Amino acid sequence: MPDRAPQPVDRQLPTDEARDLISLVRDIAQREIAPKAAEEEDAGRFPREVFTLLSESGLLGLPYDSEYGGGEQPYEVYLQVLEELAAVRLTVGLGVSVHTLASYALATYGSKQQQVEHLPAMLGGGLLGAYCLSEPASGSDAASLRTKAVREGDDWVITGTKAWITHGGIADFYTVMARTGEDGPRGISAFLVPADAAGLSAAAPEKKMGMKGSPTAQVHFDGVRVGDERRIGEEGQGFAIALSALDSGRLGIAACAIGVAQAALDEAVTYATERRQFGKPIADFQGLRFMLADMATQIEAGRALYLAAARLRDAGRPFAKQAAMAKLHCTDAAMKVTTDAVQILGGYGYTVDFPAERYMREAKVLQIVEGTNQIQRMVIARHLAGPEGR
Repeated sequence: MPDRAPQPVDRQLPTDEARDLISLVRDIAQREIAPKAAEEEDAGRFPREVFTLLSESGLLGLPYDSEYGGGEQPYEVYLQVLEELAAVRLTVGLGVSVHTLASYALATYGSKQQQVEHLPAMLGGGLLGAYCLSEPASGSDAASLRTKAVREGDDWVITGTKAWITHGGIADFYTVMARTGEDGPRGISAFLVPADAAGLSAAAPEKKMGMKGSPTAQVHFDGVRVGDERRIGEEGQGFAIALSALDSGRLGIAACAIGVAQAALDEAVTYATERRQFGKPIADFQGLRFMLADMATQIEAGRALYLAAARLRDAGRPFAKQAAMAKLHCTDAAMKVTTDAVQILGGYGYTVDFPAERYMREAKVLQIVEGTNQIQRMVIARHLAGPEGR
């Protein structure tokens, strides 16, 4: 039988440096991540040593300024790095995306002094970040958050609980949105809180159907005191900072979704070309061939959509609508593609002996995090038809 095993994605990259970067990422992924991915996910083990390696390799601050240890890469390149990592292990790809999200507020809205003091360690010094917006009673309605920061002299005292925090309990720093003023979005400010601050603790990680290697936990702030020099941006600017961060973060989720979908397609193609029934590979049956064609088409469309949004961002043009579209399409596509991959593998697809079932379980959460896909539809519709209830 001719070798029909999938080849690496043929990427259109803007520079030789970007091509070298993708080669480096693929080497690290295959050498350091892939061999242990299934075993560690099943055991619920977070690969902190991988993130240390990624930091040492300059891969935890790719879209940020080189002045502070970042890679100064366009989003068009950074997102394709995320896709490569997520295709091997979503815990790693999504973890890099979340760290980038957690660094965004300081990198974009922080003062020069704050950036000089904190960014080098965040971007290339081995630290790992978490982003604290959601709460037990405020998920999609993030503007109703109740965690408070009360001014006491030159300090702020933060009290409240954040929920569904990726890297909760293992992060080195937390970018925290807390209420400093009136109800609603204009009374929220952003803070950079070190993990070792007195009064900060994390609950036991949630027990999830997928992404078991990535800890998701509530984070409690019991009178956590931080200096005003750790407030990011102006008082009351926190919600605007949060939304701006999420526009970029949604592109990260879209890229991760395409990575998972690509991994599922590769698994399905390999299995379908090797598995024989009725005297020939099952890939020769038209029903399965059409499934593979549809899966590949959804992936290519998703990749094109997130890259188009990234290029808008890189050009300094508005991209919020396109980011919502990319997050919506790519994560829905990942759910469909991974489900179809399980179907193509048949009974084997339902066993843990093959990775298809893990991909399907992991894809589901991508339709939920950083704004559910119902919220993405609301965002897109507002761009098209204006706010509701006008």
